[in-house]
Amino acid sequence: MTKACFDVLGIGNAIVDVLAKTEDDFLVAEGLHKGSMNLIDTERAEYLYNRMGPAIEASGGSAGNTVFGLASLGASTAFFGKVADDQLGEIFGHDMRSLGAHFECAPLIGGVPTARSMILISPDGERTMNTYLGAAVELTEADIDEEIVSKSAITYMEGYLWDKENAKNAFRKAARVAHQAGRKVSITLSDSFCVDRFRSEFLELLRTGQVDIVFANEPEVKALYQTADRGTALNALRADTKLSAVTLGAEGSVAISGNETFHVPACQVRELVDTTGAGDLYAAGFLYGITHDMGLERSATLGNFAAAEVIQHIGPRPEHDMRQAAEQAGLL
Repeated sequence: MTKACFDVLGIGNAIVDVLAKTEDDFLVAEGLHKGSMNLIDTERAEYLYNRMGPAIEASGGSAGNTVFGLASLGASTAFFGKVADDQLGEIFGHDMRSLGAHFECAPLIGGVPTARSMILISPDGERTMNTYLGAAVELTEADIDEEIVSKSAITYMEGYLWDKENAKNAFRKAARVAHQAGRKVSITLSDSFCVDRFRSEFLELLRTGQVDIVFANEPEVKALYQTADRGTALNALRADTKLSAVTLGAEGSVAISGNETFHVPACQVRELVDTTGAGDLYAAGFLYGITHDMGLERSATLGNFAAAEVIQHIGPRPEHDMRQAAEQAGLL
């Protein structure tokens, strides 16, 4: 097997995030379930945008955030995601390429606009996401560049992409190509509501070996196995996966592979501001560690470190040079 040109290839919804602080009363008034991810149409997107307070706009999407975090740590990255031939699409592509990620997906012409997500941040840092998927769900098998997949050590996909059949087929194609090239495939379960919609399909991906590495938080893994008990859920995940990493909030994270289990405590946080992107950046740190032979425990520690950085400010991407910060902390 030839040496990989890219450490990680991310596949996900190419979304521009619109982030604003809000009060819980606003969520109640708008019928929004705190902490959820809601798929909305164009009319609802415009309504919420007009009702939101002052906002910050930044290109995002779950896998895109992970790729950004990886690049900040010094990893070589690529990204597959569909944008429209519009201003937001140009902004997203420029952002990706400016951080050094390979991004050459052909834009959608003459169709729906580039996706955007209205992210409402509660006083406790919890985020409620209202996402208009637009062009993002138009990703197809034709957008999967087999050469790039074959040159990527790990192909990483977000569960959010699983809402459209064309996107599912695109990921399955990427997984086949990756495995044929002797590479690894990873998925993040993304959201417990997403798990509820696609539980049987996610379990099939795990149990048939289409996925090698699984990322989840505690609510997601409990939802996957329909249990309220953490230990039961983690043991079931151990049986179904070669390698998994589960974030536990303030308790840190757990990395599991066969009979090995590493429970790594969370990093100290000065102030919890916004949990947007915590799981995405955890995956970035963990995947950097795995692709640089750091072992499970050190990889989970780096994942915790990256997650801790992003939750101390508004927005899903690191504000500081992650590699420099990790080196100063003695993690690299």
